[in-house]
Amino acid sequence: MAQVFSNVPLAPPDAILNLSTLYKADESTQKVDLGVGAYRDNEGKPWVLPVVRKAEEIIFQNRPEHEYLPIGGLASFTSSAATLLLGKDNVAFKENRVVSFQTISGTGANYLGARFLAKFKPQDTLVLLSQPTWANHQNIFNTAGFTTQNYRYYDPSTLGLDLQGMLQSLGDAPNGSIVVLHACAHNPTGVDPTQDQWQQIADVMQAKGHFPFFDCAYQGFASGDLDRDAFAIRYFVQRGFECSVAQSFAKNLGLYGERVGCYHVITKTEQSANHVRSQVARTSRAIISNPPLYGARVASTVLNTPELMAEWRDNLKFMAGRIITMRDELRQRLVQLGTPGNWDHIVNQIGMFSFTGLSPTQVEAIKTKHHIYMTSNGRISMAGLSTHNIDHVARAIDDVVRNH
Repeated sequence: MAQVFSNVPLAPPDAILNLSTLYKADESTQKVDLGVGAYRDNEGKPWVLPVVRKAEEIIFQNRPEHEYLPIGGLASFTSSAATLLLGKDNVAFKENRVVSFQTISGTGANYLGARFLAKFKPQDTLVLLSQPTWANHQNIFNTAGFTTQNYRYYDPSTLGLDLQGMLQSLGDAPNGSIVVLHACAHNPTGVDPTQDQWQQIADVMQAKGHFPFFDCAYQGFASGDLDRDAFAIRYFVQRGFECSVAQSFAKNLGLYGERVGCYHVITKTEQSANHVRSQVARTSRAIISNPPLYGARVASTVLNTPELMAEWRDNLKFMAGRIITMRDELRQRLVQLGTPGNWDHIVNQIGMFSFTGLSPTQVEAIKTKHHIYMTSNGRISMAGLSTHNIDHVARAIDDVVRNH
């Protein structure tokens, strides 16, 4: 009998998940996990937001049933999630041009969008990804059938945004390309365009007829302000762009394992929205049939209860504030140690991640010698830092910068 799977090659391990495996196997009492993309409190533990606990109590008091959701998901959740992104007075709502579907978190939203666009964009359409970008973006769009290409984004010499390189890359790309943009808290660099720079980016994309595909995984979690973190999306919609948005509630509500997300499409006309809605429904039906209910209920309860919304905003400020404090503390320690180089980029970057500027050789050395785990490109999760380990991390960075 023929061996059906004899020619299947071994896939490489996922970089992030493999890092977690190595960390867990390390028996050192000084080990530090700076790779995991999840919020941790000062004791290194997952933090369940107080507002989530209150939402859960409300849900359980109502003794909910466990029936299937519609294909599009929990309507009270998806409509509120769209409002959170676009603002309640957005003209796109008044003109019925917003399509929203519940997804399996941000990953599912990216994939649903990629699969939908692959059916209706020309076959030779390029998907442009920032260099670097979230490790799963290329996998998602390639799996959906797209060819991907990088646009310049991060400048290693300045540890900041390469705006002119980005604008040139977008200008040189074929007309009508799909451009994946990080709405806020760029992963992995933590480098975001300013509002003026977003306007320049929009100018080039409008001239080229590019399609914006926003990945919004950190709204409110980045700066502590939900509206500030939504600027880019709202600006592009205001400019008249049709666009897609992949939205996640993993970070900003701490609902990591519940996989709560949305895929949104903003069209030019109500008729187009109706057609898009029908086709996204067909695509989602083929992938997951019906989305999960529990996490959507939690998110919907928070989003639709004024006092819980107010408390959530406070929770977001607390999480963002702790991360900002860790940025300040790490920079101060490196300056005090006289660590070679300028470390201002640590406080200038935003969100969960920081691109430290450490080389792969230095990353390997800091893991081997000091039991500190980060991705090979030098990206660290600021949420992994605490008052208990920050001195150890700072001394370790100082060591590898000087000696490796």
